[in-house]
Amino acid sequence: MKKIQIINGPNLNLLGKREPAVYGNASFGGYLETLRSDYPECEIAYFQSNIEGELINKIHEVGFDFDGIVLNAGAYTHTSIALRDAIQAVTTPVVEVHISNVHAREPFRHVSMISAACRGVILGFGLDSYRLAVESFR
Repeated sequence: MKKIQIINGPNLNLLGKREPAVYGNASFGGYLETLRSDYPECEIAYFQSNIEGELINKIHEVGFDFDGIVLNAGAYTHTSIALRDAIQAVTTPVVEVHISNVHAREPFRHVSMISAACRGVILGFGLDSYRLAVESFR
């Protein structure tokens, strides 16, 4: 059974409430159950934190034993060299995901500090971005 860790960064605990025009009306909890149901051959673990160091700790914790990490680093995508270093330090491949198309938003969101350290980037497909990332590990 494939082991996949989804890691969500800051403010993603507010999905379904936060800026529905950008992020939609669905909570991540409901979507996660659908994802797990659609991929019974995968063990899909979930972690969310608003704290950068906790995200790094989780990457370190699973980064040598899991088959894949799906990472939505939120705003840390654009600022965190420490997250990039954590991704580069582990052997588990990481796919960067974003719910919105960051290139259609503010210019500061067009630059990712973590993309070059990731296996790939999926963005702009709403919550379905996570499904596409899971598919990449099958």
